[in-house]
Amino acid sequence: MRYFLELSYKGSHYAGFQVQDNAPTVQLEVEKALSIFYKQAIKLTGSSRTDSGVHAKQNFFHFDTEVSIVDKHVYNLNAILPNDIYIRQIFLVNDNSHSRFHATHRMYHYYICQHKDVFAQEICWHYPYLLDLEKLNAAAALLMQYHDFTSFSKRNTQTHTKLCTLSISRWENIENKLVYKVQSNRFLRGMVRALVATQLQVGRGKMSLEDFAAVIEIKNCGKADFSAPAHGLFLMEVGYKFEDLRG
Repeated sequence: MRYFLELSYKGSHYAGFQVQDNAPTVQLEVEKALSIFYKQAIKLTGSSRTDSGVHAKQNFFHFDTEVSIVDKHVYNLNAILPNDIYIRQIFLVNDNSHSRFHATHRMYHYYICQHKDVFAQEICWHYPYLLDLEKLNAAAALLMQYHDFTSFSKRNTQTHTKLCTLSISRWENIENKLVYKVQSNRFLRGMVRALVATQLQVGRGKMSLEDFAAVIEIKNCGKADFSAPAHGLFLMEVGYKFEDLRG
């Protein structure tokens, strides 16, 4: 039987989502909780890889087991897990359903605090510079016109294509925080943080919209700004056609 596991986590104390050698990760903690409760090793496959320090309101694993999992087990597993990881639900899917390859889209939010907030230091980038929201949204809208995001991908990735289709790209002012919202069918390694940091150069007036377009079109990651730290980034949603997964 194949199951999907939906979870949320605060990534501050983890070296990313997926298992790595000799490093604490979200996957490692969830696999450990599953093995303790079900008294057998269960291998997870993740839907979306997030870097060290990145958070998620929604992410997914899938796994195979002959154990019959019921809703009350979620409570038991959450009691085992650290307080910064929370399983939302576990549900049965078709045997060929894949948490990564069957995802239709992913949405990220990036949070910026322009004033020091002692309660948001691990979840929001303190960026105390004057920003023009209109210019930021002009840059965000411009991104929607492109599909090749080579300039915003870190080097040495294993992806065969740098093409992405953005369906949302905009900046909003929410509760005294600037939030960049971006949704796409796929994302490249480091892409959202590079989009954020480079757009901020437009918002500060240090880069024109024409220069921003040139960064996109040159397809060279050396021209983009990758300085946005991980702790402001949240994976908000991983989308599926759930009726197809469940059959």
